[in-house]
Amino acid sequence: MPKAGLATPARKPRLPSLDLLKGFEAAARHLSFTRAAEELFLTQSALSRQMQTLEEQLGMPLFERRHRQLLLTEAGQMLHATAKTVLDELTQAVAAIRRDEAAQPLTVSTNLPFASLWLIPRLSRFRERHPGIDVYISADNRIIDLERERIDLAVRYCSEAMAPPGSPRLFGEKLVPVCSPGLAADRSRPLKRPEDLARHILLSIDDERGRFTWLNWAAWLAAIGIHELTPAGSLRFNHFDQVIQAALDGQGVALGREPLTDHLLRQGKLVAPFRNRYTTTRAYFIVRTEHAAARPEAQAFVDWLQDEAREEAADTESAPGGGARRRQARKARKAR
Repeated sequence: MPKAGLATPARKPRLPSLDLLKGFEAAARHLSFTRAAEELFLTQSALSRQMQTLEEQLGMPLFERRHRQLLLTEAGQMLHATAKTVLDELTQAVAAIRRDEAAQPLTVSTNLPFASLWLIPRLSRFRERHPGIDVYISADNRIIDLERERIDLAVRYCSEAMAPPGSPRLFGEKLVPVCSPGLAADRSRPLKRPEDLARHILLSIDDERGRFTWLNWAAWLAAIGIHELTPAGSLRFNHFDQVIQAALDGQGVALGREPLTDHLLRQGKLVAPFRNRYTTTRAYFIVRTEHAAARPEAQAFVDWLQDEAREEAADTESAPGGGARRRQARKARKAR
């Protein structure tokens, strides 16, 4: 028993296990137990039981389980924001420790949409050209201190005025509505002209604080002269890759960001029912840190990025023979 007159130390609340938090973060990010379980190499039922355990430990629901739809409760949204930050910091800390124990890879920082939709699908081509260069991709939507975080290169998404001096421009950005081929072929809700969007669910990034006004449907509609349009409904997500995944699943129409989504259009996984495109004021710029200037690996990666951007532009050409020109260009680069 505590001695008389002495306060009993407050007992710290018991934290959920790291495995439960990892499972929750994946489920909250995908809004799907099935896809989260596949990412974590678990069965769907095992992950579902984990989430039930976590909710029991916290004493409140974290998910709204609807028919074929999973949503976060207010408590779930709060926990997801914190869990993602903590897990990201843990991942970065562990990665930094491991990097210190081995040869330093080329470290490239960028945001999540660029990494997941444009950079990662192409990295195998960099490996083909430079098999001896190890690359570490640090994807984060925050603007981080490159020198403090020991980053070699960054691909920054910003306006021309905000780009650091001397940063090469990789490419700009255009917005175009995209959807699954199945949704585009739905005769009961044709998508022949932009006004037809009123029959559909519009997918977008959640932006209640107005940080990304150039990425919303109102900006695109106003740019083509439509100032009033009420859709059949809307679904909002906190990350762009979630918006695109919902479009791939046929859940609605999203604003594709060219060239990030161009490869999905070429593969036929998405279609653009309209030709109307809106050019935003943002672009992607390559930023090099001071210590990267002494690394030939950094220049090799910059050269490769610029080659890929030029090939991306060539891929969008409608002129006959474009494919042959691209194949010749790729062979020439491999021969270097």
